[in-house]
Amino acid sequence: MGDLVWALIPLAPFMLGGLVIWTRHQSKMAEKYGHLPNKVDPDAEQMREEMRYLKERVAVLEQITTDGHSTKQLENEIEQLRDR
Repeated sequence: MGDLVWALIPLAPFMLGGLVIWTRHQSKMAEKYGHLPNKVDPDAEQMREEMRYLKERVAVLEQITTDGHSTKQLENEIEQLRDR
């Protein structure tokens, strides 16, 4: 067993070099295919803001259509909103 350890010691730099090369490759592949959690999309915040805005608009439209007004009242409210 002791002879085996002495035989592996000269191979240690080659194994360490291989580990470094493999780690760099894995890092580049993760970057390329977007598997890194710290990769930030610059448009993500803008998309979130637009999503919030659209959800608010849909909520207003749902409220207008479901609050029990007659058809004529609903038409009047829509016309008032258009005039703004």
